[in-house]
Amino acid sequence: MTRTLLGMAAALTFGWAATAQADMVTKTSPHSVAETVDRLEAAVTAAGATVFARVDHAAGAQNVDMDLRPTQLLIFGNPKLGTPAMLDAQTAGLDLPLRVLAYADENGMVHVSYHAPDTLAETHDLPRDAKYITMMTGALDKLTAKATATE
Repeated sequence: MTRTLLGMAAALTFGWAATAQADMVTKTSPHSVAETVDRLEAAVTAAGATVFARVDHAAGAQNVDMDLRPTQLLIFGNPKLGTPAMLDAQTAGLDLPLRVLAYADENGMVHVSYHAPDTLAETHDLPRDAKYITMMTGALDKLTAKATATE
């Protein structure tokens, strides 16, 4: 009985991890973490969206005498997209504004990751075909493409 329960728990845990990974979009960047986030911030601003915060997790870790590879989070949004989502389900405010994480892995490769907007729809029971979900998906793809472009 115990083995069965442990096996079920492991399967559920593995299934959740696989789903969480599938719902995350990750791209690589040829730039440093700081430059990638600078480029993302410039693209967000140029697109007319608002940058609400930039969080330097590595600096935070240093403040408590811990080492963390370069890791920065940019929080941004556009009320024209986020407000309709929250009108459909106010709990969407837990996941809005949008967030993009840039980080260096153990090999120094820089990655940019974000949750696919479809997960917003699933988590908050929003219509998957809502215009704002489509627009968020396109915006995140374009903005992160600009941040990670080689030019």
